[in-house]
Parts: sequence; C-alpha cells; structure tokens
Amino acid sequence: MNRPCALASALLVLCVVSLVILTGGSSLQADAKKDDSMPPVLNFSMKSLAGQDVNLEKYKGKVVMIVNTASKCGYTPQYKDLEALYRKYKDKGLVILGFPADNFGHQEPGSDEQIAAFCHDKYDVTFDMFSKISVKGDDQAPLYQFLTEEKTDPKFPGEVKWNFEKFLIGKDGTIIARYRSKVKPSSEEVVKAVEAELAK
Repeated sequence: MNRPCALASALLVLCVVSLVILTGGSSLQADAKKDDSMPPVLNFSMKSLAGQDVNLEKYKGKVVMIVNTASKCGYTPQYKDLEALYRKYKDKGLVILGFPADNFGHQEPGSDEQIAAFCHDKYDVTFDMFSKISVKGDDQAPLYQFLTEEKTDPKFPGEVKWNFEKFLIGKDGTIIARYRSKVKPSSEEVVKAVEAELAK
C-alpha cells in the first residue's frame, strides 16, 4: 500500500517542479523579448541634473542627439545652437540629451546645481540635461562605453576627443551619425541629418 502512495507523491512533486520550471522559463523568455524590443542605446538609466533617475527608454521612437557639454570651453556657445535646434524640431520628435563632463581641460568644474544654474541663466537651456559624468577613461559611464566601443558602435567607434561631440540616434535606436566638437549643431550637415531622420 505504501509503494503506490510513495510513487504517486513522487509523480506529484515531479509535476509541480516541472510546472515551476516551465513557468519560470516563460517569464525569462518574455523578459528577454521585452529587452530585445528596446534599442540598446536606450537601455540605460541616468541621473538628471536634479538628481532624478531617468530611464532613457522614455525616448524610444524619438530622434536623439547625445552631447557631452562643458561650461568653460571654447565650444560652450554651442549651447545656444543646441537649444535653437531643439526648439525648432522638438514638436516633430527631436530630443537633445546633454551630459556635462570634466574630462577635458577641467572645463566643467562645477556641481550639478552650478551647471543647472549656468545653463538656465546663460543659455536658457530647456532640453534635458543630466548629472555630470565621465565620458572616457577608467570611470567612463556605461552609456559612453556603448557609444564609443567598436563592438557596440562599429560605424563610429573611438573615444571622445573633446567637449561637445554629438551622437545622433535614429528613431530605431541605432547610431546614425557622429559629429566632432567643431561641427556646430546649426551646420547644414547636422540639420539635414536630423530632418531626414524625423521624416521617416
């Protein structure tokens, strides 16, 4: 009498374990599918200048320009051009993400609060600005590792050379262009690239 009961109990345990494994597997596959649907460049969470966590997936489907900024650089007046570009095309789907960095010539020495005040008072910046990060070196932010490493950005790899380098991200989340510091946001090549991507 005991052997059939023991066998039945063993079968019941086996069924339950199998069910748990199968259910868990389904959840993992669902999670993986969800991750695959998100453009990799947007799979990052960053801190805003106000200290809030911002998941970059909120920009999915937008045309995104990512730029490393500084307050005491010869290229700092590009804030004005960036803001003008943003205001002209924001209603059509352009977003600009500014990432202050102090990697070059100690040209961004201020705190997040000081940077926010500078951007507001000097250039009336309204596009999204983020907490100061490092864009190169041993403490490079993961977002910039993705943007600059050949395995994740085979078309435009290489370390950031100076302040105000610009990465243009298409609606599908791929990196479609990269512009060095001297290329102004108001230049014809940048504007044409933005307009072409917005038109898709």
